[in-house]
Amino acid sequence: MAAITVHNSLRPGAQVPFVPKEEGKVSWYACGPTTYDLSHLGHARNYVSTDIIRRVLMHHFGFKVNFVMNYTDVDDKIIIKARRHRLLELEKQKTYTAEQVQGFVFKAFGAYAKSNLPLLDDDNLDENNYQERKEAAYGRVLAGGTISGEGRPSDPEAKVKMHLNNMDSAVQSLRKSAGFDGAEEVLLPYLDSLYKETIDTSDQSMFTDLTQAMEKAFSDDMAALNVLPPDAVTRVTEYVPQIVEFVDQIVRKGFAYEANGSVYFDIAAFEMAGNTYARLRPDSKNDNALQEEGEGSLSKGLEGKKRSGDFALWKKSKPGEPYWPSPWGAGRPGWHIECSVMASDKLGDQMDIHSGGIDLAFPHHDNELAQSEAYFHQRDKGEHTWVNYFLHMGHLSIAGSKMSKSLKNFQTIQDALATTYTARNMRIVFLMGRWNDGVEISPDMRKQADSWETTLDNFFTNVKAKLAEAGSPAAGIQNLSLTEASGNELLDELEQAKTSLDAALRNSFDTPTAMQVLLRLVRDANIYMHANTGPSDLRAVEAVARWVTKIVGILGLDASAAPPYSGLGWAAATTSSAVDPATAVVPFATVYANVKSEVEALQLTDPSLTALLASQDPASEFSALEAAGERNAEALTLPHIRATSRLRDELRALVVASGATLPPATKQALLSLSDRIRDYDLADLGVQLDDQAGRSSLVKFVPAARLVAAREEKAALTEAKARAKEEARRAKERAEEEKWAKAKVPPQDMFRADAKYAEWDEDGVPTRLADGVEVAKGQSKKLRKEWEKQKKLHEEWKGKFGGEASAV
Repeated sequence: MAAITVHNSLRPGAQVPFVPKEEGKVSWYACGPTTYDLSHLGHARNYVSTDIIRRVLMHHFGFKVNFVMNYTDVDDKIIIKARRHRLLELEKQKTYTAEQVQGFVFKAFGAYAKSNLPLLDDDNLDENNYQERKEAAYGRVLAGGTISGEGRPSDPEAKVKMHLNNMDSAVQSLRKSAGFDGAEEVLLPYLDSLYKETIDTSDQSMFTDLTQAMEKAFSDDMAALNVLPPDAVTRVTEYVPQIVEFVDQIVRKGFAYEANGSVYFDIAAFEMAGNTYARLRPDSKNDNALQEEGEGSLSKGLEGKKRSGDFALWKKSKPGEPYWPSPWGAGRPGWHIECSVMASDKLGDQMDIHSGGIDLAFPHHDNELAQSEAYFHQRDKGEHTWVNYFLHMGHLSIAGSKMSKSLKNFQTIQDALATTYTARNMRIVFLMGRWNDGVEISPDMRKQADSWETTLDNFFTNVKAKLAEAGSPAAGIQNLSLTEASGNELLDELEQAKTSLDAALRNSFDTPTAMQVLLRLVRDANIYMHANTGPSDLRAVEAVARWVTKIVGILGLDASAAPPYSGLGWAAATTSSAVDPATAVVPFATVYANVKSEVEALQLTDPSLTALLASQDPASEFSALEAAGERNAEALTLPHIRATSRLRDELRALVVASGATLPPATKQALLSLSDRIRDYDLADLGVQLDDQAGRSSLVKFVPAARLVAAREEKAALTEAKARAKEEARRAKERAEEEKWAKAKVPPQDMFRADAKYAEWDEDGVPTRLADGVEVAKGQSKKLRKEWEKQKKLHEEWKGKFGGEASAV
């Protein structure tokens, strides 16, 4: 069997074989979120893609995966956000006049421009001239260009737009004299610059209140996206003593040094001992901008670094920052050290996989590697390997910029699921791209994902309907032998699909190819199902449906499914199929009882209909299923659905067979009842009936919302057609009225009321214009043609209405 190969950031270029350190087991650490704000689609891209690989390793390749993820609950972003919001709360409690508040907001407005929008840094800037100056300074960026005028817009341009949006809100607040409302984004950094050192950080509730709320929100988002929970979760604040000990060990080994209460990693000493720094991104090793970003915005002012590239393992806490005790004084962990300590605690001195977004490769992951390998370094034993495989997920971008909280160019997961996506649809979009490639979701990509989902959804619906029609709605015919179908062309295609899909997943988890394998097989099965209807043919189609069900379960496309994914089809994207029997059957039993009562009230004497009414007992069929332990909603409700459908089929057959013997009113009542049962009674419960010539209607379970939407669309289309027909009729009437109104005028009078002319001949055709000039010969011919046309029309009018025209 072919090996699994992966894209490993530690070995750029060709894919490398994936060989865990312990056979059959995989140890995996994933960088979790920094819990300071709601998660967005960029996070969904990272964690859903990670989840897909994890599921494939576990449920396709059979590995036992130990998956550890952290929550960063102390960080510069968390400190700044929590502190600023506390300061704003305190400021709102102060007693200010409206004029004082307005002045305070205006100062914050100017300070924000000076700090973030240098082209607007002007002492004369105010809410009245802001719009004009904004257009002059940043009009090119607002129009989609770049700050420099060259290249394509990216993060710097996105950041400018974010700052301008904040300024726009502040301007509206100033113009409305709205106080602090609407101006928060410019007020928060201004308050921080004035009062940050006055905050009492011995009470860390301001930070924990924020992080715990955001951790809960993230966890809820992941559950909504059907992302498997981690096997273990770690938090920085729960590891501070271990972090201090870890840092101290690195210092004792000579790979770090203390300076003014902070501890920095000594890159030069690390490399002199035979180790490699920046193994993931060697070309970024001297990128000062990335290094500074990795240190965090609160690290400015920390002193004592030997070299600019050295990074903080422990930071001296300044006033307004949380702190913990350490041998070097009150401080807090550096950003990178947390993952080294927590991952090593859970997975030891070496792990199989470490993952995160591609933007973490440098400096975060490179610094993690360096400090961890320094901690485990042993002289004369060479360079230590802390991580065997680094998997970096491609990021999601918008208009060329990375989707980012800091740029505020994001859609939250909560909002996306409420307005744009289902969890399944979002996952399909991500499956359409390689996990390690960047992606910008386009309308075409969304269209392809929608089409893929619809194709599989319809396939599952049709297969389940065919099996129900064959009499085995719940278990299908999965236990029947397929030997008599050996050599079946569809089963041959199924075996080839299994081989192709396995090869795709072994090829660094190539889900785009895997998705195409599934789509081709389903399309082939649809063609086969349409052309072949025998029992062995149905067995072959079911075999395909069950294998496809297993794969979509492995890929996480059915939130209600669980290993070994042996069911048939996926559950509706927003519902669960496991229900309380008594609850499930009520609406379906009600529909049947109502329909039966209405049919009986018609007092029809057809023997077939009378026998059917007497013989059907769906309540007993349901009771037998319930007693047998059935909990699948579709199976439990099928007895009443079938009974209702049979009555409808019998009514339709009666109308066809009766010819002219039924009274027109009765016939119309039967047809109306038949349509209502299909289009309303059952459709509102998520049941679609497909009429089949000479056979019982085919029962399909389809989300009710989809059937209702289709019904409303059909009604709207019918109404639009009727409206268009009526408008066309009225337009025709108006044209007819206008035609005969014009026809009433004798040709001798048609030009005499026109002030453009002064003289006419004996027929009333103009000969001279109002200014005395004779009518040109060409114009005269044209007027004569119009006169002849009017004469003919007038004669037609007289012939039709027998009227006489009055002189004009």
